[in-house]
Amino acid sequence: MAESPTTRHSLLLRIRDREDGDAWADFVSIYAPLVYGLARRQGLQDADAADLTQDVLRVVVRAAPRFAYDPGRGTFRGWLFTVARNRARRRALECRRQVAGSGSDAVQKALECHPAPEEEGPWWEREYEARLFEWAADNVRDCFRPATWQAFWQTAVEGREPSAVAAELGLSLGAIYIARSRVLARVREQARRLQESDVPSLGGGG
Repeated sequence: MAESPTTRHSLLLRIRDREDGDAWADFVSIYAPLVYGLARRQGLQDADAADLTQDVLRVVVRAAPRFAYDPGRGTFRGWLFTVARNRARRRALECRRQVAGSGSDAVQKALECHPAPEEEGPWWEREYEARLFEWAADNVRDCFRPATWQAFWQTAVEGREPSAVAAELGLSLGAIYIARSRVLARVREQARRLQESDVPSLGGGG
């Protein structure tokens, strides 16, 4: 069974190199949906949310060379949340100002631009955990045989009964539980490595 790449855990330090395409692809797969989702929760429409996501990613590109691991200074995702939230709120405010005198459908447009009332912080953390799990799972999948992976995925993620999965895969019930435990442990380890290298806040709220 192959081991996962040892450099994966330093993703947030690797993106200091703008030429590291693999690191940036992983970064975008985890964090771009978070920024986009936050923008949508602030009331931005799809195109505006997509534009804002690109703006925030450009901020990260400019800041990345200064990233350095220091657990005493806060987390990268906390810094990113502040940057994304502030920019999304400013964009939503601009949207509401624009529709104030835009004609007969101004009221409907203003409603579409109204920010979500729920506090974004808890949502951001939930979405981050979900994206991190997906990223970690994708990065360890090739480390396991297909049957082992399916035993994990169908029981732990899809929520199917272990006995049904065992019968379908031709494995014993004990083998299903062992496979699920092994894969889940590797996924959690992969996720933990990224969290441990979550780089410090660089200051400022974007």
